[in-house]
Amino acid sequence: MIWLTWRQFRGSAAMMAAVLVVLAAALALTGPGLADQYAAGLADCTPNDTCGRFFDRFFDEYHTPFMAVSLVVLVLPALLGLFWGAPLLTRELEAGTHLMVWNQGITRRRWLAAKLGLIGLVVMAAAGLCGLAVTWWSDPLDKSAQAGFAVMDPLIFGARGIAPIAYAAFAFVLGVTLGMMVRRTLLAMALTLAVFTALQLGMPLLVRPHLMPPVVAAFELGPGNVEGFGVPRGGDGRPQIHLRSTVPDHAGAWVLGSALRDPSGRVIATEGQPATVQISTTSGPCAPQGTGGPGGGELCLTEINRHGYRQLATYHPLERFWPFQWIESGIYALLTLALTWFCFWWIRRRVS
Repeated sequence: MIWLTWRQFRGSAAMMAAVLVVLAAALALTGPGLADQYAAGLADCTPNDTCGRFFDRFFDEYHTPFMAVSLVVLVLPALLGLFWGAPLLTRELEAGTHLMVWNQGITRRRWLAAKLGLIGLVVMAAAGLCGLAVTWWSDPLDKSAQAGFAVMDPLIFGARGIAPIAYAAFAFVLGVTLGMMVRRTLLAMALTLAVFTALQLGMPLLVRPHLMPPVVAAFELGPGNVEGFGVPRGGDGRPQIHLRSTVPDHAGAWVLGSALRDPSGRVIATEGQPATVQISTTSGPCAPQGTGGPGGGELCLTEINRHGYRQLATYHPLERFWPFQWIESGIYALLTLALTWFCFWWIRRRVS
């Protein structure tokens, strides 16, 4: 049965192997140069001055290939479930060839176990090799990524580490399950895509933020968490602040919420909203004539901090990347095992 399954599947396996070889070759040829460029730039910059500009310039230069390889890893599990999982049994059920196999002394469970076991291992190996290769290649870019593209952010998290292996295994078994139930290839493929996409969108929005209790902390205002700052000359002339979705001294953190808190502890603005700070601007560091000079903005922020204004941030630090990877992979593994059990139950009771 294993040999028969392999003969039916070897064309798809060879095509996938060719794609992975091309991807691995491209990453192997460009990865060392990327790492050397990052190391050289990091050695030449100063942490409190030019390193930030180097990180921005370096990430902007490789932004397109960074997103391209990340997209490959994100899409691969869905493609494996769509084109390998959904048609795996459905084509045989539609054509009736499964009856010929069962009449040769092969039990239903052995037939299903051979297909799920052999092809499932290939699916996990393909997704694992692709994900780990991209994780290795992207490491310098992940360390210099701008807000929204760090490894803890929802868009990138699923394309790094071991999570793609769990996603691929689940998508494959999901496709097999739906194909066995509806017994129509195109319908099974459509349902697999819809269910897997819904779960992939729901996980980072509804589940992942609560895998561990987020950290809630207050931070002084500065270049690390203030996106825009100024003292308008019109109106009441009071300073206005725009917060960014970052927290000082926690590079790569996944920020769930960022708000500006006044001295009484009341939230007066959230991320993306301008906040007017109620301090005197007739004289001192925040006077319009003072903020226009060299270093005036930093002096005014220091004065605002002295009055008790703080950023209130809710976030998951970068150190939680691997715990989140293992927890989320475990969730998908349990879902995969549950679907596998259901497949064996269904084929015994429902398929004829």
